[in-house]
Amino acid sequence: MTSKPSISFAKPGTPKKGTVIVFSADEGGLSDAARASDPAKALDRAFPVADFNGKFAGVVELLAPEGTAVDRLVAIGTGKASALDEYAWLKLGGVVAAQLRKATEVAVILDIPGVTADGAAAAGIAAGIQLRSYSFDKYKTKKDNGDGKADDKKPAKITIHCADPAAAKKAFADAEAVVGGVLLARDLVNEPANILGPVEFAAQAKELEKLGVKVEILTEKEMKKLGMGSLLGVAQGSVRPPRLAVMQWNGGKAKDKPVAFVGKGVTFDSGGVSIKPAAGMEDMKGDMGGAAAVTGLMQALAARKAKVNAVGIIGLVENMVDGNAQRPGDIVTSMSGQTIEVLNTDAEGRLVLADALWYCNQRFEPKFMVNLATLTGAIMVALGQSHAGLFSNNDELAERLTASGTATQEKLWRMPLGSEYDKLIDSKNADMKNIGGRYGGSITAAQFLQRFVKETPWAHLDIAGTAMGSPTNEINQSWGSGYGVRLLDRLVRDHYEG
Repeated sequence: MTSKPSISFAKPGTPKKGTVIVFSADEGGLSDAARASDPAKALDRAFPVADFNGKFAGVVELLAPEGTAVDRLVAIGTGKASALDEYAWLKLGGVVAAQLRKATEVAVILDIPGVTADGAAAAGIAAGIQLRSYSFDKYKTKKDNGDGKADDKKPAKITIHCADPAAAKKAFADAEAVVGGVLLARDLVNEPANILGPVEFAAQAKELEKLGVKVEILTEKEMKKLGMGSLLGVAQGSVRPPRLAVMQWNGGKAKDKPVAFVGKGVTFDSGGVSIKPAAGMEDMKGDMGGAAAVTGLMQALAARKAKVNAVGIIGLVENMVDGNAQRPGDIVTSMSGQTIEVLNTDAEGRLVLADALWYCNQRFEPKFMVNLATLTGAIMVALGQSHAGLFSNNDELAERLTASGTATQEKLWRMPLGSEYDKLIDSKNADMKNIGGRYGGSITAAQFLQRFVKETPWAHLDIAGTAMGSPTNEINQSWGSGYGVRLLDRLVRDHYEG
């Protein structure tokens, strides 16, 4: 992967070389500090020519500007001061990163008329730079700039000039921990399935022990002993054995119940005997986006030493076509003892989560459980790719998740649950079936999961449209978005840390 740029913070100054980036408020207002980097007032002349008025994310670039020795001078619009919230600073950092290009030494002058840019704002810009700079290119043996010449560019060295460098550095240490979790989740989703199977994914989870996370890996033998017939049924068609990774971060008080996060980790989903169409099947390497988010979240919590007890559980399987694969019509017994008639082997994620949720609830008795899964195409039909679906049996948890989604712009939209939907998954031959018909597919999937959580506060996030292949934006240009890490870190930070 592309190396992250190095970022430091300094008191306001006037850079003498390299690339200088300044900000312009709504209607083209430049601060005195910004003007000090433009003694010939070249930006004042360029703004009307470029029809630049300080609109958010608007850019004007000058090469070798007169009156100064700097290589490039870039002005970025910030829009209205009243709209500069937490996410806006992150996006501005992404816009800064987009302007780096071949620059190796960059100064960012964070001084905007009418705006108080505190340490958190500077840290937000720095985090946005790192998120936007991510690129999954580890398998490219030849990297060039489009001119046939090798790209040996070193990571940019960025200095953010701000009012309180010490506060910015402190805030960024916290923000960078979360960025690290997002980038880990992106890496996992982007990896091809021949490289990242259940065993390899479990090994990645095990790496979190370096940060103080306690990690246990359950093999097929342990899962059989626990009676996880639902999860194991999905895995039986693959030569790659399943794993259940159990991650514990104990940063809270010893007596406090943990908060729990459960992820679907289907490292490749062929659909099994109910095989998927060939077109687009390559995207099913990302069917472990929920497990990636949980793993990234656990890294983030540990890296920033969150004062909370948290559990992350990921069910890792590969769903393949084979003579030993699960058949439509098979009946399996879950860890809960409930039986499931498998009418469609491509509705496999809920089978994995059923046992993972039950195990989590039984062993840890958490305050709540949130599961994440790229579960249904139906949620994309309903919500597109700008929101993930939220299903919950607890209004307080649902409201907190929604608020966290709004703050981070990893947005959620609550969907219904109800007895009328629950009836659709009743089976004549077993306690339930794993599909409920054509209509309300994302809802019946959630109803299925609800049967494995008892009375524990629980939420299911269907992230099929947001974890992979989602539209690019200011802070993400990658196929794998890392969706869910910032959202759930915010949930924990705002409501559950001691």
